[in-house]
Amino acid sequence: MGEVKTGALIVIEQDIRLGEYERTGITVDAVLTSQLLINIFEHNTPLHDGAVLVRGNRIVSATCYLPLSDNMELSKQLGTRHRAGVGISEVSDSVTIIVSEETGQVSVAIGGKLL
Repeated sequence: MGEVKTGALIVIEQDIRLGEYERTGITVDAVLTSQLLINIFEHNTPLHDGAVLVRGNRIVSATCYLPLSDNMELSKQLGTRHRAGVGISEVSDSVTIIVSEETGQVSVAIGGKLL
């Protein structure tokens, strides 16, 4: 997805359950595959906005709303997708993969930090 600059926000649940955020999206409940992720995040499809929530080897929901980080140390050049990825990692132990739609760069948010 990075090569073709398809924006993506993928939250991988760890020990802390993310049911509160899961309920903000559309239930998918499907085995996690790269092809399914590509289809979900394809621009102009109903599921491409928001985050995908992964639990184990399954995509449990898509179009999920996440809390935005208000960390002033984050670059002002980062958009909502990155702020949401960092935000969910500030309130949970999740690992979040963020693909920039503008640059195709892949980042990971863990523990409130963008790597």
